[in-house]
Amino acid sequence: MTHLQSICVYCGSSFGTDPAYEAAATRLGQVIAGAGLRLVYGGGNVGLMGTVARAALAEGGKVTGIIPTFLERREEMLDSLDELVVTQTMHERKHLMFEKSDAFVALPGGIGTLEEVVEMMTWAQLGRHAKPVCLADVNGFWSPLLDLLDHMRAQGFIRESTEVPYVVAKRIDDVIPLLTGACQDAGDDPRSTGLSLDQL
Repeated sequence: MTHLQSICVYCGSSFGTDPAYEAAATRLGQVIAGAGLRLVYGGGNVGLMGTVARAALAEGGKVTGIIPTFLERREEMLDSLDELVVTQTMHERKHLMFEKSDAFVALPGGIGTLEEVVEMMTWAQLGRHAKPVCLADVNGFWSPLLDLLDHMRAQGFIRESTEVPYVVAKRIDDVIPLLTGACQDAGDDPRSTGLSLDQL
């Protein structure tokens, strides 16, 4: 994989307390669509999730939503998507989001967002893929996680041979250039290809 075709965005199903989060979600949807890339996301129409999807659609972008059946009502499925996949389980949802995406971006969000992006970082650390992971550090939102990762390094739990691969974007407009650069660095690494469910 040397170029991007689709980007998975993890983010909150609420807006958070800082208006900058919603503005960042809007801008990310715009830049993904403007770059001719497909947005892959959780399928809901609420919070930052709905914001990033609607912004991409408004710019003429292609959007894939993937949502499990038990969240169809809670997260108010966005019906205007050009592709909507309803899964039976969260496990299936996460794997499909992985398989349909060339890179991953985490906007601000809660424990679900944290779990999803850390899982992608873990799979990369274990050599199961080489798809880039970006933390969109809006107003320092991810700084506590970055501090924790530094602490893990200092305590010897993340070593040079098991480094956690990710990039950090301070500005939303930096996200795609950072991901593109990371894809080029990965080159033709076989880990960058999609893996089946039983290979992960």
